[in-house]
Order: sequence, then C-alpha cells, then structure tokens
Amino acid sequence: MGVTAIPVDQRVIDIDSRRFASVEKALVELITNSDDSYVRLEQAGTAVSGVITIHYERHQNGAMLVVSDQAEGMTWQRACANLTYGGAHSPLARGEGSGRGYFGRGLKQAIYGLGYGWIETIHNGRYTRIDLYRGENGGYLYDDGDGDREARDTDYTRLRTTANGTRVAIVIDNPLVNISQYRSVLQSIANNVYLREILGRRQVELVHMQGGREVERSAPIHHLEPESRLLLGPQLESSFVHEQVRYPFTLTLKRALNAELSPRGDERTNGLLVLSGNAVLDCQLFDYENQVGSEYLYGSVNCPALTEKLGAGLAIISDEREGLNLKEPFVAAFARAVSKLIGPAVLAERDNLKHLEHATASGRTSHMIEHLLERMNRAAIQDMGISLPPLGEGAAMPATTEEPLRFTTPFYYREAGHPFHVALLVDPAGFRKDDVLQVSYRFPDSVHLDSRVTEIPVAELASRGRIEWTLTGDNDGDRGEITVRSPHYWAWCEVVIAGQGARHHHHHQHRPRPAHHGHHSRSRDHGEAMFTGYDFRNLHNELDRAVYSPRERKILINTAAPTVQLYVDGRGHFRDSARLLLAELFMDVISDELARHRLAKTGEQNSVEAFHAAKLDIIRRYGSDIHLSFLSG
Repeated sequence: MGVTAIPVDQRVIDIDSRRFASVEKALVELITNSDDSYVRLEQAGTAVSGVITIHYERHQNGAMLVVSDQAEGMTWQRACANLTYGGAHSPLARGEGSGRGYFGRGLKQAIYGLGYGWIETIHNGRYTRIDLYRGENGGYLYDDGDGDREARDTDYTRLRTTANGTRVAIVIDNPLVNISQYRSVLQSIANNVYLREILGRRQVELVHMQGGREVERSAPIHHLEPESRLLLGPQLESSFVHEQVRYPFTLTLKRALNAELSPRGDERTNGLLVLSGNAVLDCQLFDYENQVGSEYLYGSVNCPALTEKLGAGLAIISDEREGLNLKEPFVAAFARAVSKLIGPAVLAERDNLKHLEHATASGRTSHMIEHLLERMNRAAIQDMGISLPPLGEGAAMPATTEEPLRFTTPFYYREAGHPFHVALLVDPAGFRKDDVLQVSYRFPDSVHLDSRVTEIPVAELASRGRIEWTLTGDNDGDRGEITVRSPHYWAWCEVVIAGQGARHHHHHQHRPRPAHHGHHSRSRDHGEAMFTGYDFRNLHNELDRAVYSPRERKILINTAAPTVQLYVDGRGHFRDSARLLLAELFMDVISDELARHRLAKTGEQNSVEAFHAAKLDIIRRYGSDIHLSFLSG
C-alpha cells in the first residue's frame, strides 16, 4: 500500500495532537499500551518478562524517545488496523478492563504531537515497520512499508527481544513541546496517576542516552507512597445500587503523616485513584474534592462495573480523559457511595483543624509579613507621630530620660564619592541585660559599608553607647536604609547619595535637644514598635478572623475562623496561595489600630463617623503597599 493518509478528518488529528503534545502524555500512552499487551498474554496463561524500557536522549532543541517491550508484538495487518482512529476502536471502549491510554487516539497523538516517528514490531518471526509523519501540505501520513518480512537477527537485537515485542520511536522536533530533563522524566513517570498501578507489577526502566550511548539507567521505577496511617481498608468491600442493581467496589483510604501531597495534575498524590480492572480512570475525592480536611487523604477505589458500563456505551468518562463524568447517573450513584464512606474521615480531619491552637506560614510569607510590619511601624511613628509607652508586662523596663535607641538623624543626604559616618545612639539603661539588637541593611552594591554586623548584644555597648558605620556611595541617586530592632524598640535611618549632598562633619553631629518642661519628646527616627509580630492562633470563636493584641502588640490570625481554616492544611501550615487573604486581614487590623490611635490624639475616639473616615483614609494611603507586600514573592 505504501504511503497513506490516516483514515480520519485531518483537522481532528490536528486538534488532538496539540492537546496531547507532551513527553509525559506520550509516555502514559506508550507504557499503558505495553502493559495491555502483557495483560493479554497473562490472561492467556503465557509467562511474561514484564520489561518496559524507555530510552531518552535530550538535545538542545529536541529529543529522541524510544519505548520497547517484550510482549505480543503485532502482525502487519493489526499494526495498520491500530491506526484506525477513535475511541470506539479502543479495548477500554469495548469493555475490556485492560484498555487505557487515550481510547484509540493516544499512540498517534504521542507521535504526531511530539514530531514524527515509527513503530517496529515482531510477531511470530515476522517484522513490521510503520512510519508516521506529516506531509509537505501538513497532512497526517503513514508508510506501511508495503507489508512485513522475515525478522532478522539485527531486528531482534534492536527491539531487545528474543521472540515477540514492539518498539516505538519518536523524534521530538515540535518547538512547542517542553524538552524535559532526564530527572524530570523519571519523576513524572514515578508519580503519574495513570502509571502508578502499572509500576507495581512491571519492570519499567528509564535509560539516559547521550550521543547514542547509555550514560545512566534507573532502577525499576516505582511510586513511593508517603508514610501514612490506614483509615479504611485495605480493600474494604462495599457496594452501591443503581436502577435496582447492586454493584460492588473496594476502597482503601490512608492519611499521610509527614509529607505534603500534590492536589492536582497528572502527578497528583492527594485523592482516591479510581480503578476499574487494570484501568486507571481518575484521581479525586468526589464530594470532598478540594475541601478542608481532605488535604492529606489518599488511597484507591476499584469498581469493575465502570469499564463494563463504558463498554456498554455509557459516558463513564470523557474522550479527552478528563476523569469520571459525574453527570452520568451510574457514575453519580457510585460517587455518592464513595463519598458517604470517606465522609467521616474527612470530617474528623476537619474537626482537628477546628481545635488547632497554632499554625505556621512559610519562610517566604513570614519574610513578607516582617517587611510589612516594619513599613507600618515606620508609618505609625514617622507619618502619624504615634508614640507608645514601653511594652512592659512582667519585669518593668528601666526608666530613662533619653530615647534608648535612635540615629543621630533619620535622614543622611550625602555626596557621592565621599566617606561619611552614620551613628546610632544606644542608652543601655533603657534595655534589659540580655537584649540583643538586630540590624538589617538595604543598599545597592554601589554603596559600601565598612561593617554589616547583624546582631549586637546591648551589654557590649555599655561603655561606648553608640554604633558607627562608615559609608561611601558611588552613584548619584542611590538610596538605602539601616534598620535596628530590639524586643521593644525600633530605629531606622534613610541614606541618599547625591551629586551635591552634604560632606561636612557638622551635618551629622548629635545636638542636645531642648527640654520640654517635663514632657518627653520623641525624635522622628525611633519609637516603640506598634506591631511587634504576628501569630496564627486559635481565639476560640468563629467571628474574628484577625485581631490586634495590645498586650503583645501582635496581629493574631484566628485559626478557628472558617475562612482562615480553609487555607490551613492538616499539619497547620497556612498556604502561600492565600496570601491575598492575609493582605486583607492585615490591612483591616492595621487600619483599625492606626485609626484608633490617630483619633485618640485628636480627642475624637468616641466618634464612629470619625473612626470610619480615618480608617478609610489610612486604607487609601497604605492599602496598596500592604497588598504589594504579599505580591512581591
């Protein structure tokens, strides 16, 4: 026959080829095809090796992917017939539980989606090769080689078999396909939902090729389950009723103990693997999909009737393999039964969250919050002149007539190319003996500091009472800052390098401040921090999402609030994906507290109207800063 067009509307192939154009989806199809072939041999009572070997050679702009097995092989007639297109021709659509892949589409899409390739197969001593490629006009073609021939020794060697077997080779030259690294391919195979069950009973190996030579070979690939606690099962027997007929299924449900589970995608590890015979149809948690309490639950449910009904023509799953079709009444009845069975476990997990006393955020989120609180402390002290008394619970802070921590000036405007000094004045009498100053810097590389010390015990400053830095800026317009914090005090200075800035010593000398008749006036560059930190804490009510604790000067995020619980996982970690919720909560609490202090200075603290006006003004002024703080990562 020679060169022939794939016998289907070419536009349909074009759409599906783009949909399935990835190395990972191609491997799902090729590996499941090999496994199906081994299953048919096993069902016929034939011993099999179960070996599936993948060779992967990555180049800068393309790759070579080869998958081979030692299973049935195909006759020339069958290999050509397999190019008949569509779900109706797949084993799974005929109700055979061993059929998977993309329902009669995947092999062609695996090749055409990635580039071009060929199928080589040996069956009962006869060798067949079929090439699949695109013609000059873009058509999807195949060359059947005008029939089969007797297999030669070189064919058996190339296909790595002594009897029957199949080898599919794909040249990946589609510029839209991501050329994965060897390790990424290995991980995607080990974690793929649709391959997980196969890896437990087949010897799947990945060979790393370079320059046509083997440089690395994996051990047989297996999916490694996390450490877990068994909740239901294993293989708990149950059933559901549809149209007065009872259908059995088995269920295993586990709770991961010390591992994060992936909630979506083909490498999803959270959820129930939906099996029917050897077919993997989906991975989900039915009524509890994406629900609080389900984050660490996983397992499997096996219902043979699903593939039986698929073979009878029911729309159990979509042709695009997007999972179970929950609108189909049979599937809906199955889903309700599974949901009822796993419901108590999900609700128990959810109940544990309600009693969660504390939660944590990631290091990146915590860093964002620290910068936000520092910015708002600066706004309270410098923009609004809010001065708080020392935070003194338990042992009182020592009395002092000087500000315990302050820069000689909060603003250094200095000329480029000329060294200058920045001085921080410290009164040790205003601190506890074990207090430590934390110092942070924010400067471009063109500003040079003679020291970047980050921690200074106050006790070391008893004799000199000051810290000095020598700075030199190279470029006009460079800016930076030094921030110093202790458990109870905070000081900050800004540095600007200018072409005509000050260069003389008297511009930064410390000048005595005049007395104010007994009233202690604080300078602009220091003060008590209004917001010393934050905490995820159970406030034992569901109404308050976040509050300010004056005693601790902390913002408390309430883990008992349903909105907050939605984003706290089963191990007490607040999800980074919910940073915008944090922005909303912090903005609400910060604007409340700043408005209250502002009105206390004007004597309008009892006016509800004035409070709302002040709060809105603060939100307009600082709201974008607060939100941007949580979008920077």
